[in-house]
Amino acid sequence: MQFLSDNAAAVHPAVWAAMRAADGADVPYHGDAVTARLDAVFSHLFGRDCAVLWLASGTAANSIALAELVPPHGGVICHRDAHVETSEGGAPAFFTHGAKLMLADGPGAKLTPESIAAVIDPITPGVHYIQPHALSLTQSSEEGLVYRPAELAAITDMARGHGLRIHMDGARFANAAAFLGCSPAEACGGADTLAFGCVKNGGMGAEALVLFDPAMAESAAIRRKRSGHLQSKGRYLAAQLLALIEGDLWLKNARAANQSAAQIGAAAGERLLFPVEANQVFLRLSGAERAALRAQGFGFYDRGDDAARIVTAWDSREEDVTALACAIANL
Repeated sequence: MQFLSDNAAAVHPAVWAAMRAADGADVPYHGDAVTARLDAVFSHLFGRDCAVLWLASGTAANSIALAELVPPHGGVICHRDAHVETSEGGAPAFFTHGAKLMLADGPGAKLTPESIAAVIDPITPGVHYIQPHALSLTQSSEEGLVYRPAELAAITDMARGHGLRIHMDGARFANAAAFLGCSPAEACGGADTLAFGCVKNGGMGAEALVLFDPAMAESAAIRRKRSGHLQSKGRYLAAQLLALIEGDLWLKNARAANQSAAQIGAAAGERLLFPVEANQVFLRLSGAERAALRAQGFGFYDRGDDAARIVTAWDSREEDVTALACAIANL
């Protein structure tokens, strides 16, 4: 009974079907008919013109996005628990050719105007100090919390006031949008770039880099090629993205994952470290309690010495979710 990660989930049948439908001869790289539809489909989804590049990983999407926003001599403000800081092996610095991640605090791995100001205010202008050029938000956050539109608006206003551009790491953007029940545009606020996650939400191996300034598309495409991420049969990545977006399968899958997490969170009660707002559940569990759950067949990751992270997915089986909820309640 697997709750390690939504990365371990199955590929949705509709995604496999879309890849099969893309079989056959077509123009290679990014010139195929399926890829040609991405800009229009995502522009309709967000209600504004955007350009979209398919990529095989969230690390590449985040890093190329930041390279578009920040010069090598600049800085990116992010939470100290942000995925770009803790889990991407230095890829943002590699892709930006040296830009610095400037770490901020905030409860639940979320940035606030105050925590951003705490990073910016001590910086002295001039050549001796790294100057921030952008900030990176994760929606939903690494602790499973969701930025509300009002929070995003406050952060956007502050960022613009300091001349900063905004990147959003949306590995679990679908889960955040499903929780909020608002439009995708409201869920990403004033972001200039969005790494729109699909692999965690029923995809096989495709993420979408959404550029809300289409003028960035040409240089981003060059970065994709130069970094070895331009796949010759790109239509199979594009097909995955379209399968999830068209017909709102991305939201349906995210709602299913969120519902499973909410059921487990309700059983955890006072053990919860954070409210359950997307598809991640963080709860206090002793070593003996974690061992007891694993002995019953449940897979999950530890979070330090006294807690665990449980992640649900679009295909989490109802009987497994119910069994885990009962097992936690009975500890």
